[in-house]
Amino acid sequence: MRFICDVHISIKVAKRLKAAGCDCSHVNQLPEKWNTPDEVIARVADSEDRILITKDSDFRSSSLINGSPRKLIKVNLGNIPNDGLIALLLEHLSELQDLDRRKRFIVEVDHDRLSVILLES
Repeated sequence: MRFICDVHISIKVAKRLKAAGCDCSHVNQLPEKWNTPDEVIARVADSEDRILITKDSDFRSSSLINGSPRKLIKVNLGNIPNDGLIALLLEHLSELQDLDRRKRFIVEVDHDRLSVILLES
């Protein structure tokens, strides 16, 4: 499974997902780093078939309206500690693997649940 973490997701999350066997990169590894425009981040996620992990609601809107990014995890937890977010993602990794077989989806991560929106391509 392939992920890319947006700028407000700690590089620690990317490293932990990588340690768990996922192919995970971070926006800060792109040429423009934290200055990379959202459209470019979405294009990279789509072209590399990565699931974008973000706290930015603009990506949710873009996914619904423009169809990009195709695969999105929207974190609605504010300033959750990195370890808490890592634990949530790892706890639901098998569910995310099942979803990754789909062409388009949005997963919203809240304190007490994951909500999945399946989108047609």
